Amino acid sequence: MSRFAAFGNRLYTGETSIEIVRRQKIWYSVSAVVLLVSILALGFRGLTLGLEFTGGSEFRVTGTHTTADLPGSRAVMQVVPAATPKVAQVGRDSVRVQTDRLSDSQTEQVKETLATAYDVPVENVTASFVGPSWGKSVSKKALTGLIVFLVLVGIVIAGYFRNWKSAVSAVAALVHDLVITVGIYALVGFEVTPASVIGFLTILGYSLYDTVVVFDKVRENTHGITAQTKQTYSEAANLAVNQTLVRSINTSVVALLPVGSILFIGAFLLGAGTLKDLSLALFVGIATGTYSSVFIAPPLLADLREREPEMIALRKRVLARRQNPTAGPAPRPARGQRGPRGGSATAVLDRPLAEVDGVPGGSDPVVADDDPQPGASSDGSAAATPRAAAGRTRPARPAASGQRSQPARKKSPRPKGKKR
Repeated sequence: MSRFAAFGNRLYTGETSIEIVRRQKIWYSVSAVVLLVSILALGFRGLTLGLEFTGGSEFRVTGTHTTADLPGSRAVMQVVPAATPKVAQVGRDSVRVQTDRLSDSQTEQVKETLATAYDVPVENVTASFVGPSWGKSVSKKALTGLIVFLVLVGIVIAGYFRNWKSAVSAVAALVHDLVITVGIYALVGFEVTPASVIGFLTILGYSLYDTVVVFDKVRENTHGITAQTKQTYSEAANLAVNQTLVRSINTSVVALLPVGSILFIGAFLLGAGTLKDLSLALFVGIATGTYSSVFIAPPLLADLREREPEMIALRKRVLARRQNPTAGPAPRPARGQRGPRGGSATAVLDRPLAEVDGVPGGSDPVVADDDPQPGASSDGSAAATPRAAAGRTRPARPAASGQRSQPARKKSPRPKGKKR
């Protein structure tokens, strides 16, 4: 068994524990800093919207010997000096050039200059125009779909776990992941295209799946938790996070490897520029979703549940038991143990019941079973009565309600006589 597998087994059994829920302030602080940076990036830099959202002209040059962006930029600026073209490599021998909306004559001139700049025939340059209305329609539908998605997710999770606090924690983790991913897009400067929107919606489903798995384990560990005094709700939730931690790491690594290959190898090394938008959203979203499902959602759920009166009372009982652990029962006297030599059975009867039977409190009356035994003397001494000497006593029967308790009667031995 590998060390990582052995470590996972220790986490699952509770032999080793990583304090995640109890140190929630650390994770909240880290998320707060990242969220602040993301919001500032969105406010000052803003998103770089693609041609589909802003509208404009697009040129595709195929069969080029070079995919550098400098020839394309110069070719466009020769025709439109005030233009700010965006040149991107598409594959190994293709280039995509995007500009603001050009007239028909400007479009023809740009095609000729691009063909000259990249040393290809004019037939290898194609031009198209995209209006901004399409991008606005896509943005509006995406925002509507996001709101509907969050509402439905909240309702489903609240119904499944029968607790609205689980829904609040899960939705908060989703918003956390979405804001960070969009903020990183603003920092990096990647264009937001329809592929990016698809990536944003995809990471929400992945993050939600991981969170629900952790919450399901939390529910299993906290079922009937108020009936015991060994651990609090936060401690049970922390055990659940530890038990699913290895699974979350393995799932994330398996998901990040192909996405990372698309992002770093396909987009940067092979020049598949059209994949950068989708792969970046997936890569950042999966990593952020794994973090939030472990370090944000469970601690937030535990904080909300710990405010309930039942959980407050449970915490008090658990802490009180740990400070003053309950003492075990007093040791029972050994069977056959006798009092002082030559003493009678009344020496045992005169002691409190707690000393005889190990039961705390009270000194209930007890009665010895003094039935005559073979060879017993008539005075009922302990030496002649083995059962009494052995300390076998029985409690007196409690009096019925409304009746006086009668004193225990002692049986008198029958006189010995000859049989006629």
